Amino acid sequence: MYDGISMQTYVMKKSQAKEKDQTYFLYGIQKEILPHVLFPLEELEDKEQVRKIAEEYGLSVAHKKDSQEICFIPDNDYVSFLKKEGQKEKQGNIVLKNGNILGQHKGLMHYTVGQRKGLGIAYEKPLYVIYLKAETNEVIVGEEADLYRNNLLATNVNFLLPISSDEVNVTAKIRYRAKEAQATIKRQEENWLVTFQEPQRAITPGQSVVFYIGDMVLGGGIIK
Repeated sequence: MYDGISMQTYVMKKSQAKEKDQTYFLYGIQKEILPHVLFPLEELEDKEQVRKIAEEYGLSVAHKKDSQEICFIPDNDYVSFLKKEGQKEKQGNIVLKNGNILGQHKGLMHYTVGQRKGLGIAYEKPLYVIYLKAETNEVIVGEEADLYRNNLLATNVNFLLPISSDEVNVTAKIRYRAKEAQATIKRQEENWLVTFQEPQRAITPGQSVVFYIGDMVLGGGIIK
């Protein structure tokens, strides 16, 4: 169960500007340093207020276009970025979930779970990437229904609020733009099993899953 908070407990809450809430990325802050963290924009309700203040101070970013993707990849060319960082393209098989080989892929870096376009294969039904199998360098594909899962295993979990049970009811989100969904988290040795009431689409290993209690961040971890 979740223990609740005392007068001495520092918590992280969702932003009033719901469209720009960044708590999905901030769950990894250690709870010990929360008392020393300042969020200077917390009282502002939207980004237009921030832009207005920046304009008043003559800051060049006052009218800068919003970043919709990773800010340090301005052209959104992730493949080129990965190549510059030393990642190499390695061709492999595109495999139907039953094991049948349907074609060749250009390298795992070109694909993501949930992808439909750009697979370069023909099949009687639309196919989607349902898993990237790094150990065999395979892109596993299936039908859209195969993208939905009720549970995931989270590792490297960090909690910002006190809990006293190995099982907690929460809301959780599996990506920044995803809606929160009702779920239960249950300890499994060093990891946590997250079970959703409703199946979630395209749960992707390597992304974060973040847990909430109301408008407070309980914690989060990496989807394993």
